[in-house]
Amino acid sequence: MSAAEVRPASLSDAAEIARIQRLTWRAAYTDLLGAEAIDALDAADLEGTWAETIEFPGTRVYLAVEGEFTVGYCVAGPAPIDEIATADGTAPPDAATTALIATLVVEPRWGRRGHAGRLLGTATADLRSDGLDRGVTWVAQSDHPTLGFYRRAGWAPDGTVRTLDTGRGMLREVRLTGTLQLELTH
Repeated sequence: MSAAEVRPASLSDAAEIARIQRLTWRAAYTDLLGAEAIDALDAADLEGTWAETIEFPGTRVYLAVEGEFTVGYCVAGPAPIDEIATADGTAPPDAATTALIATLVVEPRWGRRGHAGRLLGTATADLRSDGLDRGVTWVAQSDHPTLGFYRRAGWAPDGTVRTLDTGRGMLREVRLTGTLQLELTH
């Protein structure tokens, strides 16, 4: 196995992140969104969105790299109130110290090589250095591998769910939460 590492993304990485997103969404979401919707993901639009994300204040974008290949990415930062609010819409008492792992994706052919753990570990270490101590993320209820990954990191569902209309059906997501002091296990 080539050397694997995690590094911060730069603007020059936006096209590669968009490529990984399209490829991964095709593998994971075609049944839910439809091939037409996946095919409609315009490379230029996605690249622009990723460039904006990389430059957005307070947001951290990380890349997992193995050898010369970019194999995954993670977006993290302070959690917006609407992502962590209680059922009645109020902010939790620890809102100021809560982070959001907005997305964590590893290209399918590079899975099971520790890239997701390295991405999450790097993100949480940086978030802790920013004074944050709890994290949240949203995962499709049917995405058992990702749910298992976060459970192995010590995160668990907090009882909050949301339903997203995909245009072809409804996607139910569960909110997971846990400490930024990770407990990654095998």
